[in-house]
Amino acid sequence: MKRPEATVEYAGNGFYVAVTPSGHALTIESNSERNAATGPMELLMVSLAACTGVDVVAILEKKRQKVTKYKVEVRGERRGEHPRSFRRMEVKHIVTGHKVDPEAVRRAVELSTDKYCSVAATLRPTAEIVSSFEVIEEVAVGGGG
Repeated sequence: MKRPEATVEYAGNGFYVAVTPSGHALTIESNSERNAATGPMELLMVSLAACTGVDVVAILEKKRQKVTKYKVEVRGERRGEHPRSFRRMEVKHIVTGHKVDPEAVRRAVELSTDKYCSVAATLRPTAEIVSSFEVIEEVAVGGGG
């Protein structure tokens, strides 16, 4: 059985077309000044956010937390010398909902960061990953007396 593979093909003028193992295509570019497409290091940040986000939402759903909005912000600090890998990545989970238990969020973030997120596990040997969270109470609109 053939293993799935990712491919990246040069399209000219600093652009590349990537195709994921599942067959989805996206454009990548090497000219960060032009900023017309996503760069490889940005994709790494998005991968970390998506991986941990999927975990946290799944864990909070299992804990029956009433989450109405969820966002992950990732900030990366890169080394000055080449290959300019990430030295530190700060991951902030912003959870909005109705009476969401901060302890449930803390535990979900911890489980994702330390146990389930394969992207974090891949990055951790060379990058410090610091996670935090914020819980925002959803304000009911209308329906007053």
